[in-house]
Amino acid sequence: MKRWHECLQYKGKIMKILLLLITTILSLTPCSATIWNVGQARQYTKPSAVSSLVRDGDTVQIEAGIYPEDVARWTANDLLLTGVGGMAHLKSNGKSWGSKAIWVIGGKNTTVAYIEFSECAVPDANGAGIRLEAADLTVQHCYFHDNQNGILAGDSPESNIVIEYSEFARNGAGDGQSHNLYINHVQTLTFRYNYSHHAVVGHELKSRAYSNYILYNRLSNESDGTASREIDLPNGGLAVIMGNEIQQGTKTENSNIIGYGLEGLSNPVPHEVFLINNTIVNDRSAGSFLHLANGTARCFVRNTIFAGIGTVIVGAATTIDTSHNWNGSVAAAGFISASNYNYGLLATSPAINRGTDIGIVDNIPLTPSREYKHPKSFIEKKFQDSIDCGAHEYLGAIGVEEALQRENGMTVFPNPSNGDFTVQLPAGTSYESINLIDPLGRNVARGTLTGDRYHFSAQDLPNGVYYLYLQQNNVLVTRTVIIAR
Repeated sequence: MKRWHECLQYKGKIMKILLLLITTILSLTPCSATIWNVGQARQYTKPSAVSSLVRDGDTVQIEAGIYPEDVARWTANDLLLTGVGGMAHLKSNGKSWGSKAIWVIGGKNTTVAYIEFSECAVPDANGAGIRLEAADLTVQHCYFHDNQNGILAGDSPESNIVIEYSEFARNGAGDGQSHNLYINHVQTLTFRYNYSHHAVVGHELKSRAYSNYILYNRLSNESDGTASREIDLPNGGLAVIMGNEIQQGTKTENSNIIGYGLEGLSNPVPHEVFLINNTIVNDRSAGSFLHLANGTARCFVRNTIFAGIGTVIVGAATTIDTSHNWNGSVAAAGFISASNYNYGLLATSPAINRGTDIGIVDNIPLTPSREYKHPKSFIEKKFQDSIDCGAHEYLGAIGVEEALQRENGMTVFPNPSNGDFTVQLPAGTSYESINLIDPLGRNVARGTLTGDRYHFSAQDLPNGVYYLYLQQNNVLVTRTVIIAR
């Protein structure tokens, strides 16, 4: 019995040691991340239901649909918050989390994708789609509209923010202090392949980031927008603004299109502006294209189209280089269709071959590699002969074919397209119907009429050649349309 008892004690010690080893191994082994599924038919029917449950590294997949008045705060790190099957629309109806935003993000390194944020309003007029209170945010394929701010990012000097493939529209409380985007003091902002337009009195993009990389976007007031500046960088720093379509409309609240350092050059040096291969259009009867704070170290402006009335540069920099640009009237710029904001170049444009290959300056590559493609995308940039001024390179037969864009007074833009295009009718004409036909003669899409334009949304169609059939007084007119992604 004694030996039996000793044996049991020995086995007990072994078990304790094994349990200790297992516990130690488990404590050293990272837990796998969890995927949380949110949707109307799911266990969790709205995003806020999981916002307090997620842990570092988790993914939240939100099924496409409308989630009315649902707001949340996210505090875990390394989260992926994404819509699936389409956009998940957080339709706030004036609601907010903590009188701040639809989503308040308090965790580091968050990625947000395929989410639509709308209608956030709070008493201090700073209600945002996203309020960032931590470091490092990536936003992709999102839509922010009709909020008091689209994105409002707080001070975080170590933070890096990337925003791409997204749209910002009609954000702003109308006080001039709220904007489509308002980024406070962060390390870097990379803003690319976005469409920011129609901010309500505020700016299309306002950033106090120490370094701003604003690449291949469309920022515009268009004909009826009341936004102030298209780009406002009030505290200076490094600004690389390249390959953008930037347009100021007649109803703007501020006469200068880009502002730099106008609230004081308080960011860390260098205070340098690189304005490269942009197309900047002023449809207003006066104003300025770039307003610099006196004391800016360098203003380097190359290969840019300044179309419209206005002073190109207001203010002084220690070093200014403004060679190889084009400045003249909108009508003389040779755009495919300025009235439709199609700033591709016609064969007669004076901007063709007017640019110069810049290469690398201060370790910054300044030869554009891409072009903005509307809406919210890009194409790889190709060159022929010398570099052209502006955001778009004219390539003749291997580029956009002008015959496809405009014929007999009718404009199809863009053409080629990704399937989303508009047909502008000649003045005084109308058609009984406009249909898109595939090569087999099947009706694959019908245009939606707004004013004198038909809009087609056929992004689900495969690449190829299609035909517009326009019926008018028993006469059939056909036009060729190319879908190429």
